[in-house]
Amino acid sequence: MCLLLLCVFLSCLPFYLSAQTDRQNEKPIIGVLAHDVYLPQPSQTAYIAASYVKFLESAGARVVPVMINQTLEDYKTLFNSINGILYPGGGVSIVSSGYERAAKIFYELAIEANKRGDYFPVWGTCLGFEQLMYLTSKNTILAYTNTSGATLPLNFTNAEDSRMFKGFPAQLMKDLASEPLTVNSHKWSLGMLTYNTNEELKKFYKVLSVNTDGNVEFVSTVEAYDYPIYGTQWHPEKNAFEWTRPSIPHSPSAVKTTFYMAEFFVNEARKNFHKFETEEGESKALIYNYNPVYTGTKSAFEQIYFF
Repeated sequence: MCLLLLCVFLSCLPFYLSAQTDRQNEKPIIGVLAHDVYLPQPSQTAYIAASYVKFLESAGARVVPVMINQTLEDYKTLFNSINGILYPGGGVSIVSSGYERAAKIFYELAIEANKRGDYFPVWGTCLGFEQLMYLTSKNTILAYTNTSGATLPLNFTNAEDSRMFKGFPAQLMKDLASEPLTVNSHKWSLGMLTYNTNEELKKFYKVLSVNTDGNVEFVSTVEAYDYPIYGTQWHPEKNAFEWTRPSIPHSPSAVKTTFYMAEFFVNEARKNFHKFETEEGESKALIYNYNPVYTGTKSAFEQIYFF
């Protein structure tokens, strides 16, 4: 009888292990790092553009704002409560700011967690991409490019075997490579020449696409080799959720790009199982506690959350 039970257990073991490997967090919560306000007021010292929140929510995640200027212990507690973090675009210092300090802490916590098998994804968009490059290289290595308001196709390099683009439809990949579907709103870029001569960046990131402003070839999309860390110099969230600039594309392929990028990162967050200690703590942390303000007539963003 015992032998029979052992045989049944062993026969079921592969299915059990497979289920454990494939299990997913069906209620992912992703942190979005807040951004220092250039001219702070008493009730407005930091902000998050609502398009980043909508970007993640569109793929089934909930969002928690990650406030700047918190204690290390506060950040550690939040890290162990959320399932990933997004560093959004903006215009503050990647060397010394509240944004930079928080980004550095979460980057280091993510590296440590992933090393011990705690899968924690990080995403950087535009300034967030630049912040990741600084955190990895520990140097200011960006070059000036004429890329503010440029909408470009992607020149793919190693995308076909990447994690990021693996689930994209073939036609969308063709459209991304041939149509101007990616919005660039930056003046600083990681030049390919710099990447190729920087050992820290070369061994850490795989370049998935490049672009050029006509003079400088720069890195536009990366994923880390050994960690779930991703970056786009361009803005995947704008195509579906921002309307203030005529250069933003809103074609079916442009909008599909937004949603496939969001789905990819949210699915990465589903592999993490951090959770808040209490439902009350979770409810208090969610961005639902804040109301976005319409700013489309005076800002690059349609809506902004102020903190």
